Amino acid sequence: MQHGPAVRRRKLGAELRALRAGAGLTSGEAARLVGWHQSKVSRIETGASGVKPADVRLLLDAYAVRDSQLRDLLMVLAGSDDGNERQHWWHAYRGVLPPTYRDFISLESQATAMRTLETSVVPGLLQTPEYARAVTRAAVDGPDDDRLDALVEVRLARQDVLRADPPLELHAVLDEAVLRREVGGPEVMARQLERLTRAARLPQVRLQVLPFAAGAHIGITGPFVIFSFSNTSDLDVVVLDHLTSSLHLERKEDLEAYTEAFNSLRYHALSIEDSLDFIAAIHHDK
Repeated sequence: MQHGPAVRRRKLGAELRALRAGAGLTSGEAARLVGWHQSKVSRIETGASGVKPADVRLLLDAYAVRDSQLRDLLMVLAGSDDGNERQHWWHAYRGVLPPTYRDFISLESQATAMRTLETSVVPGLLQTPEYARAVTRAAVDGPDDDRLDALVEVRLARQDVLRADPPLELHAVLDEAVLRREVGGPEVMARQLERLTRAARLPQVRLQVLPFAAGAHIGITGPFVIFSFSNTSDLDVVVLDHLTSSLHLERKEDLEAYTEAFNSLRYHALSIEDSLDFIAAIHHDK
């Protein structure tokens, strides 16, 4: 269990090591190709030291890596500001976003799929502007209006991943408490429930409700997110959010445990169709 930067450094190093091996090169041969000492390649591959985006680009060229999606992902892991302006839009908000949040957004922007359990609030990718403002105001200690506006803008801009080509595939399991907690008041919550209903009908979104009637369940200890990457499954990661930081779980056994937990939650949750009916019933009651 580590903070994001350390995990990403190790993941990047492991992927570069695999790409070097795939190119049929020893670490010494790779070092000579790019004009380095062998120890630098070794430190990068073990995650013992950070690596500049320009150095990653050199290695990818030396290994003849042409897959643009893979290159983009590895450059993001290296902290690159290069590339498409839309791809790195969050850098414009460096002054208001903590590093852990920027790290989360960069993973979200490159992932092909996201599985999440939410126990308290609607996932950020499905929030209305009014709901996002109420959540942000409650979560951030006394933000001034400008900072609050910026944080809400970020939350809404993140939702573009659901409209990308191809879009992020989102599978969310929501505890019933998420639907009943009146964030922002009855009118804001009513519009949020309408938004959930519309989102649940999108082909890239799967939404299930875990009702109170399900009793105690494996997710009762807290929410989590699993990011998956189609071309690089070794980069899959679990993110646990805390009040002042995020923790990333990257070990194979951690990923397997949380994948099994999510599958269990899916099994105990209502079906997608019944979940829509459940949301509609709560909306009607309001």
